[in-house]
Amino acid sequence: MKLQRLKAIAKKELIQVWRDPRSLMIVLLMPLMQMALLGYGVSLDIQHVPVCTYDRNGSPQSQDLLKLFEASPYFKIVRDASSYHEVSQALDRGDCKIAIVVPPDFSQHLDTAQATPVQALLDATDDNTASIAMGYAQAVIQTFSAHVQLLRQQATGQPPLKVATQAQSRVWFNEDLESRNFVIPGIVAMVLALVGAQLTSLTLSREWERGTMEVLISTPVTRFELMLGKIAPYFLIGMLDAALCLSIAVFWFQAPFNGAVTTLILTTALFLLVVLGLGYLISAGIRSQVGASQVALLVTMLPTTLLSGFTFPIDQMPAPIRAITFLVHSRYYVTILKSIFLKGSSLLQLGLPILMLVIYAAIIGILATRAFRKTLD
Repeated sequence: MKLQRLKAIAKKELIQVWRDPRSLMIVLLMPLMQMALLGYGVSLDIQHVPVCTYDRNGSPQSQDLLKLFEASPYFKIVRDASSYHEVSQALDRGDCKIAIVVPPDFSQHLDTAQATPVQALLDATDDNTASIAMGYAQAVIQTFSAHVQLLRQQATGQPPLKVATQAQSRVWFNEDLESRNFVIPGIVAMVLALVGAQLTSLTLSREWERGTMEVLISTPVTRFELMLGKIAPYFLIGMLDAALCLSIAVFWFQAPFNGAVTTLILTTALFLLVVLGLGYLISAGIRSQVGASQVALLVTMLPTTLLSGFTFPIDQMPAPIRAITFLVHSRYYVTILKSIFLKGSSLLQLGLPILMLVIYAAIIGILATRAFRKTLD
């Protein structure tokens, strides 16, 4: 391998990028757009669930219960219905996701210390939101029930009940329980995977479409030198994009960063080698820029979004799907990013995902080198 030939290929590729508006758009605009859209648009936190209420009792006790729902950050009362028909219409139109119906004998049952059911009607077209909203509603009602029991004990002069066992919880790594803190690192992984593969997927296909492949083949450049020369400029561009995305994650979205910068830089560089090699492999097999770009989008966007743990927890997937996730390169980088950001993990603690990325990079590098042949066939 001669450094002079490598530099010549890298310089040629930089000139191609500068003259190609589409590549420049991918480099400059895509990371910013994706970080902004996904950073603000993707959230797994459920708050301000629209609620309609139907108070059939109209007593101070029933109003106290509904005021607890109004004070909760998880609910937003949007309508006070006056009949079941109005409740049904509100649910049908999607005006509210949950309806709380207080029975007419609510206060009488409370005064006589009887069990007092409260009806909750849920729109379960989104079953995840419905189940979480139901859990929140039960917590509000349990809070009200505990308050009523305490008032009754104080009124009768009874001492408060002592609980034999209590659970004292302490949250580690994401103390605020905000989904943004673990979603944002996943967005960084998706942006780098998509941008890196998209850029290098056009390298060889561009040569075929512009008719310059014949000249390139006639040079003494080896296949390995060609691959390194083509990837090197995009590696530098990718690291700049990575620095931009990670800076936005930390300083704009205020994602907690507890790890070492050197660990982040080394693992990001390793992941970029994987995605750039994957894009080059696609470019070596597909001579159309449009086709190569579409395949690169398919093999990066979908696996990173669905199978990397970015949005859906891997341990909750069926066993066959969990097995497939081991083949997704983004899975390991998402794990690394979340561990560095939230846990402050070191290189030694991240040994397994780093090893998998090294293996992935070696396999992709070998396949990409052999995929290109210096022939016109």
